[in-house]
Amino acid sequence: MKSYDLLSLLLEQIENTREKRNINDWARRYNISVAHLQRLFKFAFSTPLASYIRSRRLALSVEPLLNSDLRVIDVAQDYGFEYERAYIRAFKQEYGITPGEYRRSGKILKITPPIILCEKNRLSEGLIYPDIVMVPGFYAVGRLHEIIYGDFDTPSAVAKRFEKYMSGIPNVMNPNIYIGLTRCAEPDIPENRSHYFPSVQVSSLNNIPPGFIGNEFPSVLCARFRYIGEHSYHDIDWYRAQQMYEAIGNYFTDFDETYSSMRKELYFERVDISECSEKYCLMEWLTPIKKK
Repeated sequence: MKSYDLLSLLLEQIENTREKRNINDWARRYNISVAHLQRLFKFAFSTPLASYIRSRRLALSVEPLLNSDLRVIDVAQDYGFEYERAYIRAFKQEYGITPGEYRRSGKILKITPPIILCEKNRLSEGLIYPDIVMVPGFYAVGRLHEIIYGDFDTPSAVAKRFEKYMSGIPNVMNPNIYIGLTRCAEPDIPENRSHYFPSVQVSSLNNIPPGFIGNEFPSVLCARFRYIGEHSYHDIDWYRAQQMYEAIGNYFTDFDETYSSMRKELYFERVDISECSEKYCLMEWLTPIKKK
């Protein structure tokens, strides 16, 4: 099942299934491993699947708790909590108040809203999902490549070659984290080209080997797009890259009302190679933004 279809169906069934279900049940239903289901969900939505299921059960239980004469135990069991005590404990952990206290208090609760996927998130071989994050500053060391727009020597092809000689870089923080930094629109960059730095994050820019270049990325607010593809990271060809950039551009029509971005000047992709396989790719694409 395609990642978009899988996660969309899972989100829908979490909303519509009131009986108790755990992650093993969902994994069996979709014929995939528990670990893979958890990994996809956490990567796509930045929240653990078990936590989201619990939060949505609690959120859905709030209305009948207020608008009916059901006992707390009845509400608990209706929304997948086998024991009243477990429901009360989870409710208080989520909202800082017990169900009984909430009924009497008139307090307004902030609940976890449902995650919704739409056609804007769908790609032919996966999905893309946006959010806004604060990225701590970091150093990266890599090699400079000049990329011609539309050239089939895409960043992923450059990355594949880079992995062969990155072992010579000192101070590497995590060799499994690949960073592809792109700089555009600088004085020394010809029109219709960009400078691409296949890199790894380092603890300092000391002792940079010959042939490598150090880059410093500032601590900055970023728009982040998490991409899940049904292919290897090394198979992001120009066609797949264009699909991603078109989807990202569509989202920026909304972002641009509130934020100005540097997406035409500076961005980077981040891939944890240990989390990818020949069958799927998990990649983050980030660019600095600031509030207008």
